Amino acid sequence: MGRSTLLFFSVGSIIGSGIFVILGVAIPKAGPAVLLSFLLAGFTALLSALSYAEMASTIPASGSSYSYAYVTLGEVVAWAVGWMLMLEYGVSVAAVAVGWGEYLNSFLSSFGLSIPPQFANPPGDGGVFNVPALIVILACAVLLIRGASESAKANTVMVLLKIAILIFFSVVAFTAFDGSNLAPFLPLGLLGVTAAAGQIFFSYIGFDAASTAGEEAKNPKRDLPFAIIGSLAVVTGLYLLVTLAALGAQNWENNAGKGAEAVLSSIANAAVGGTWAGTIIAVGAIISIFSVVLITLYGQTRILFAMGRDGLLPPLFTRVNQRTQTPVAATVVTAFIIAIPAAFVSLGQLAEATSIGTLGAFAVVNVGVIILRRKHPDLPRGFTTPLFPLLPILGIVMILVIVSGLDPVTWLVFALWMTVGMVIYFGYSRRHSVLGRTQD
Repeated sequence: MGRSTLLFFSVGSIIGSGIFVILGVAIPKAGPAVLLSFLLAGFTALLSALSYAEMASTIPASGSSYSYAYVTLGEVVAWAVGWMLMLEYGVSVAAVAVGWGEYLNSFLSSFGLSIPPQFANPPGDGGVFNVPALIVILACAVLLIRGASESAKANTVMVLLKIAILIFFSVVAFTAFDGSNLAPFLPLGLLGVTAAAGQIFFSYIGFDAASTAGEEAKNPKRDLPFAIIGSLAVVTGLYLLVTLAALGAQNWENNAGKGAEAVLSSIANAAVGGTWAGTIIAVGAIISIFSVVLITLYGQTRILFAMGRDGLLPPLFTRVNQRTQTPVAATVVTAFIIAIPAAFVSLGQLAEATSIGTLGAFAVVNVGVIILRRKHPDLPRGFTTPLFPLLPILGIVMILVIVSGLDPVTWLVFALWMTVGMVIYFGYSRRHSVLGRTQD
């Protein structure tokens, strides 16, 4: 993969359902100052992105933060990080796949069509199983099995389309822009800004996607840092543009309690005096979420491949197709496992578990970059974190601030998940790992 492909990979992973759903939650917390919340959340993400960029340029392996932890902190911590990433990727793919089905139904309703409720919702939500969620996961799995280059090309097209649609929304909304809607700018104070930033941070998750393609990058030492940091810059600029357009076109208090999908669609429709603009926004959501499912599924299979290669998982996960060089078995198994909760489970608060898994991995990468710099200062690095070690330490502090605000249920789910992971590690992985066999 070249530099631009990796950049689109990360951009596509970040811009998913987040910008379509997060504004409705964040705007009531901060008012117009939600613009500052986006900047604060972006800065927090940047701190970890800098550490990721240095690690990716030094250890360009497919396992992302799992591989970085293996080199810097050892096998047990690496397993824990890999297990966190399984939670993050698995739950997030299932969650966004369910969201894709909801957006698809919303789009079809514009034409007087709809998927029968029993096939558009999981049990407990008035359905039997979620067919659209199943379809999107299987479609992405087929693309990935065909090869990384084919799926990367498809992703590039989808990323360009969804960026165009968000710019389209901004242009439409700016036609109704009224500067008075931005006053007072800080109606809920600085505490509102930080509260909204904690919510908004999760719309930045995904910048590490490029690091999972370390072994398929043409020039990883140069291109991975460019993709990781560049994607954050692109996404932050786009988020600020969309948010400013939305705030200026409609008084922020009118958005309280609404989902961002409804907010963006209603603002666009009000600006044009019809419903066609809102339909286009729905198309953007469908494209965005498909792209995220594709990239997240890709990232999970590469992490599983790296863990299998180290012996922590069965050899099944290391088998690759000789023609496409893709881990077909790992892709099929992963898609099947993820499809089950996507089709049959209403995820609810469980989806928040993806956040704690992500933040845990981010914290380990920030610690890892400090340790690697101390232990091996002479290793060739394509990128070095500036103001070292201040920024990695600040990144850890910011992560602790954010996770402290997560729901107690999320902590319980996380604790149970990690307990199961440790049982598997000591029951299977430790005895079968490459490191374990060497020590024996």
